[in-house]
Amino acid sequence: MKKKISVLALSSILIAGAAMAGGYRIPEQSVDSVAKAGASIASSSNADASYYNPANMSWLEDTWMFEGALTYINLPSVDYSDNRSSYMNGSSKTEHFLLPTFFFVTPDFNNFRFGVSATAPYGLSKRWDQPFPKSTAKEYSLAVYELNPTASYSFGNVFSIAGGIRMLYASATVSNYAAQSTGLVLSRDMDGDTMEWGYNVAASVRPIEKMNISITYRSNVDLDLEGDVKMSTNYPSAYTMKTGGSVDIPAPAVLSFSVAYTFGPATVDLTWDRTFWSEYESIDFVYDSTVVHPALNAAFTPAIPKNWDDSNAYRISLDYELNKDLNLMFGFAYDETPVPEETLGFELPDSNAWLYSLGGRYRINEAMKIGVSYLYSYKESREVVNGSPTTGINGEFTNSSAHMLSVGLSYDF
Repeated sequence: MKKKISVLALSSILIAGAAMAGGYRIPEQSVDSVAKAGASIASSSNADASYYNPANMSWLEDTWMFEGALTYINLPSVDYSDNRSSYMNGSSKTEHFLLPTFFFVTPDFNNFRFGVSATAPYGLSKRWDQPFPKSTAKEYSLAVYELNPTASYSFGNVFSIAGGIRMLYASATVSNYAAQSTGLVLSRDMDGDTMEWGYNVAASVRPIEKMNISITYRSNVDLDLEGDVKMSTNYPSAYTMKTGGSVDIPAPAVLSFSVAYTFGPATVDLTWDRTFWSEYESIDFVYDSTVVHPALNAAFTPAIPKNWDDSNAYRISLDYELNKDLNLMFGFAYDETPVPEETLGFELPDSNAWLYSLGGRYRINEAMKIGVSYLYSYKESREVVNGSPTTGINGEFTNSSAHMLSVGLSYDF
């Protein structure tokens, strides 16, 4: 069944689309995944396998493994140029974020391995100050944190299966401000949060020692955000409404297929993943109280179609063991946007993305390694014409991009 979500809550979660991946996913959560542009599933060989491919935990070194990382994300300003009037132009604010993650894997217990990961797989922010963009997207921010305990079981050295439980906590803040030429002002502010559950499964096959074929699936999780809503207008006189509200926002299912092959000191990983964004058909926010004011009712209660598409990402990486202490990694990816032209807005000026990355790991001693990686995501410019001739979008979004810098420490004991 299609999910229905509001412009308010949808925008509060969709802002990450201008960052790493199509839609609002952040696939890169560790030093290796940033260095490999997300092509780190069949080739995952460190503690972050507990998140990316828990089936690979079966073939990690038989010891306790821990990894922690801190990732800095920079979102430069996105520019919008309107075809009708320069008054409608705008530039989003530059954004800066720090995302901590950690991963843990146990030794082997009778062919069982256990792991846990803490990640931030969705989120970020988009803010506009100019009159036309901020009428629908003054501020949107989202934080989603996932705790994912997993377990794997191996059948010899050839086949391994795994599964886990996903625990997601999400919080969102959103603000809209529209001032019309008639003098009418409309605003809306919301804060909400939720805790939800899902699952993930994985399988890995090693038909020969140098090859790994893996498949992973992360379930859809409906984020049922609940919180407080404040709506105000100055017409025909000052009026403010405060109420509660709720909305279901899916964190969409992701299916990944990956093949890794080792040639001497080099390992190549080819990964395809499909994100099931077609859950989005329309958006509809539910208020606890009836919105009786006609201006607020007209602006903030109608359902709006979205009609998103499932999207594909194609990723390739190279991990090269320069010597026993140093590994170099490189990655490239192409990520399709799920957002059709007819429903694209300022809350998510999304487009197809090209990702370029590199990084390295250095062994300090037998137990400890440090890693550094960098990723650049370039979003294609996009011409958009949708909505009404006067209030819809009719222009071009340019200069959308993102930078990620990840630093991590791993320790075996």
